[in-house]
Amino acid sequence: MTLPASMKHIAVTRPGPPDVMHVAQGPVPEPRDDEVLIEVAYAGVNRPDCSQRAGTYPPPPDASPVLGLEVAGRIAACGAGVTAWNIGDDVCALVPGGGYAQYCTAPADWCLPIPRGLSLEQSAGLPENYFTVWNNVFERAHLARGETFLVHGGTSGIGLAAIQLAKAFGATVFTTAGSAEKVAFCRSIGADHAIDYKKQDFAEEVKRLARGGIDVILDMVGGDYIERNLKCLALEGRLAQIAFLQGSRVECDWRFVMLKRLTVSGSTLRASPPQRKAMLARALREKVWPLFEQGKLRQVIHATFDLTQTPQAHALMESSKHIGKIMLRVGG
Repeated sequence: MTLPASMKHIAVTRPGPPDVMHVAQGPVPEPRDDEVLIEVAYAGVNRPDCSQRAGTYPPPPDASPVLGLEVAGRIAACGAGVTAWNIGDDVCALVPGGGYAQYCTAPADWCLPIPRGLSLEQSAGLPENYFTVWNNVFERAHLARGETFLVHGGTSGIGLAAIQLAKAFGATVFTTAGSAEKVAFCRSIGADHAIDYKKQDFAEEVKRLARGGIDVILDMVGGDYIERNLKCLALEGRLAQIAFLQGSRVECDWRFVMLKRLTVSGSTLRASPPQRKAMLARALREKVWPLFEQGKLRQVIHATFDLTQTPQAHALMESSKHIGKIMLRVGG
């Protein structure tokens, strides 16, 4: 396969709002040892992309400065040491950066096959959310069958992945969302209880509905949600914090942690060790991908934009008006 010398990618002229992004030409990256080069068909848009564009979430030193943390496409080249994949294989992949481009490198161990029955477009929006949810909810917070689970932002990509996975593994699922339409959608996809946080105090609703409290909470909001989350948790409850959309510096009564024997954990997927992400990929392939193929999980895409429309895609993400994934159409 003959590769072009250059490719289109999204460049960021300076930190700022969505309109600082534009399509530019640049060299096609070369896969290093144990990496593959993917000809990108679709890329997922995620909140960390918006943060990186705004200048508040710089990429790791050895990562591509180009935005984009998840892709799907066809393998165009393999670096030395790659044995699990071949040129021509269709894959989706978690990537350390570089997804908003016609070609992107990925560690071979972070790649996954396209689940049977799903398209490249659907699959491109799986890695970032499912790696994150599996890591935080099941491996760090140890959600178990029969427990209660709460995720905030139920119609985000993270929220919809968390609702479906928690339900599939036998939990009673609570979520919050910001409109009657979003609440109804959360219920339709598996939530047992969906709370409109604009009309109701979620902590009071949880107290009413979940006698004994919540066993595991996945939160990306932060701010004043933190103390309310601690109040909602049951004895021996676990709070998994993955972002702070409303701020990370708060005044909080930490006696709840002591008196209820709570566990609070946090993680960022991008900064996790490479071996950790390889382990997560193997776990997803074994335990989660079959659920897609059996029709027990589904991907929800709100909108797909061409690469030239990346500013509009980021504006939609930051508006929080979407239900499900926002995607970029990169290839042919």
